[in-house]
Amino acid sequence: MKLHELKPSKGATKNKKRVGRGEGSKRGGTSTRGHNGAKSRSGYSKKRNFEGGQMPLQKRVPKRGFFSRNRKVYVPFNLDRLTEIAEKHSAEEINLDFLVEKSYVRKKEMVKILGDGELKKPLKLTAHAASESAKKAVEEAGGSITIV
Repeated sequence: MKLHELKPSKGATKNKKRVGRGEGSKRGGTSTRGHNGAKSRSGYSKKRNFEGGQMPLQKRVPKRGFFSRNRKVYVPFNLDRLTEIAEKHSAEEINLDFLVEKSYVRKKEMVKILGDGELKKPLKLTAHAASESAKKAVEEAGGSITIV
């Protein structure tokens, strides 16, 4: 066996087009890309919502209302749900670390306590916000709410 007799085993290589190597390659001129247009240019990538130059749907649809970029989004917790959580984990104090550890909220989410339902035992609660009815109900049950 000699060096010039070596060749890869069958199926090891694909017969690829050698594009952009001049007229002798039988793919010269336009290099298999056709004539002009965006697709013939180097660096072309189709945009996600591109509709062939037509006005895209998200620009055609009327925009309504107001969207505040500075809004605060809270994960609501009603008193009855907090009671269930406390009974399930036999906890007397429910704070943000506890809720993250037990996978009720994610690390950066903000928690708001709402006053729906009732507390059956006194709890120490920690949250980012609480409604007036929740504060009143927790204090009546003998617990306390700390706002972070």
